[in-house]
Amino acid sequence: MNRVGWLKKRMVGTPELDTVLDVCEHEHRRIVLAALTEQHQSLSIDDLATVIVQHNSHTSPAESAGETLSQIRTGLHHVHLPKLADAGLVRYDPERQLAEPTAQLDRTESHLSVILAVDSELPTSLEAP
Repeated sequence: MNRVGWLKKRMVGTPELDTVLDVCEHEHRRIVLAALTEQHQSLSIDDLATVIVQHNSHTSPAESAGETLSQIRTGLHHVHLPKLADAGLVRYDPERQLAEPTAQLDRTESHLSVILAVDSELPTSLEAP
């Protein structure tokens, strides 16, 4: 049985399955969840955007175009962090531009680790600034 099949079998009948799979659909949200899970602390939009740029370009943020960072920050602020907050996995303070892991994220960590492991492009360990 492949990992996705194993995950579905393990989570069958749990309300989190659809939510977890839905929020993990976009790579930026998977990277955010991996960073927050690993760090166990609040991270700013700038920190999260930097992690995403480093993952996608394998370069330092200084080598990345400012426009790319700006686009990622905008997507995090308007789309990805609100979606993760609606799912109960993060608390997002748009005024402070800060994302914080929730107890719900901790409870779904084992499910998320399987999903993140299936994503062959996503390293098992992400280093946040």
